[in-house]
Amino acid sequence: MEHPEQPAHTEHPEHTEDDLAGLDITALLRYGLTAAPGPLRTALFGDGAVGAAVLLDRLGTEPRSVAYLAEVVRAGGVRAAADLPEPLPRPEAAALVRDWLEAAASAPQGPAPQDPAPQGPSTQDPATDDTAARWLHAVATIIEVRRRTRR
Repeated sequence: MEHPEQPAHTEHPEHTEDDLAGLDITALLRYGLTAAPGPLRTALFGDGAVGAAVLLDRLGTEPRSVAYLAEVVRAGGVRAAADLPEPLPRPEAAALVRDWLEAAASAPQGPAPQDPAPQGPSTQDPATDDTAARWLHAVATIIEVRRRTRR
């Protein structure tokens, strides 16, 4: 039985850092956070996380600052984090991430559960807050990897 020729590797489109930094991260967050697993969620955690990391790294943001913000989101929700006067230490990074947090806070919500549990200060679905926190942790990890590979 003959097998069709298989390429030695899977073809992936090549994106430059500038391409990834130019992505509409706010739209990816707004629609990817509440999307079912699939293309939107993959784009958010793939190219979107890398693009966000490139932008924050270029602004000199420490990965630990982004990881800490992820824990704030996990503990208090996206809305509480968006309302912080300075979500990240540097003004440019704080303004950028605040836009992202606002987009995450405005993500369309799925149908309300029959017996909603108290959600504390967040008005988001706790699963959305958790997904946003995981995304921020992914961004922090990518920043750290970028820095370690430059040494």
